[in-house]
Amino acid sequence: MRLTVIGSGDAFGSGGRFNTCFLLETAKGTLLVDCGASSLVALKARGVDPNAIDGILLSHLHGDHFGALPFLLLDAQFLARRERPLLIAGPPGTRARLDQSLELLFPRSSTNEWRFSWKVMEIEVARPTEVLGHGVTTTEVLHYSGAPSTAIALSDGDKRFAYSGDTEWVDALISVADGADLFMVECFAYSGKLPGHISWDVLKPRLRDLRARRIMLTHMNPIMLAHLDEVRAAGAFVAEDGAVIEL
Repeated sequence: MRLTVIGSGDAFGSGGRFNTCFLLETAKGTLLVDCGASSLVALKARGVDPNAIDGILLSHLHGDHFGALPFLLLDAQFLARRERPLLIAGPPGTRARLDQSLELLFPRSSTNEWRFSWKVMEIEVARPTEVLGHGVTTTEVLHYSGAPSTAIALSDGDKRFAYSGDTEWVDALISVADGADLFMVECFAYSGKLPGHISWDVLKPRLRDLRARRIMLTHMNPIMLAHLDEVRAAGAFVAEDGAVIEL
């Protein structure tokens, strides 16, 4: 399994980073985990052909995590002229939110006669699910998005990738990270306790509880980005746009 960090930024592009988007290449296929608003631009900047993506797995339905989907679908329809099917998997409410986004951004686009087949799979929280041959389990976390916000654990039968999504600290992250070859965890802020997100103050003393082979921080605001030496000194890794990690 190979991970390419397409985007590791927060909602505001702090540090010039693209919105959250991770490319996973496995023996079973190629997936995006999250597809934030800037992700189509970021994919093309990295030389990634969107037509090579088999599926997209969403942690939650905020624009910086799923907002590029209308653009990616319409690019596939009109420019890339995609022919292969595409699966979009996400929490309950994904199909309705995607249709609303298509209509808001490009009226009548949700009723296109699509040249390629695409469908939405809505994943029941906490129920193990197969997504294009990958074992996926989602865990509800604490982050308001108008639909369940989830952490994700994904396995291709050999390696295990885990991701917190956006959330305050919840003890469920310990089981999500357990045994993962890589655990991507959001760390939006440097200090304090804030709703919907984790700070370094909160995360640092819990690192010892996260039994993953590697822990990598993502989704950081400008103040957090100014303290990355502390993260590395604590034994964690820092997500950087364009980084490639072999799991």
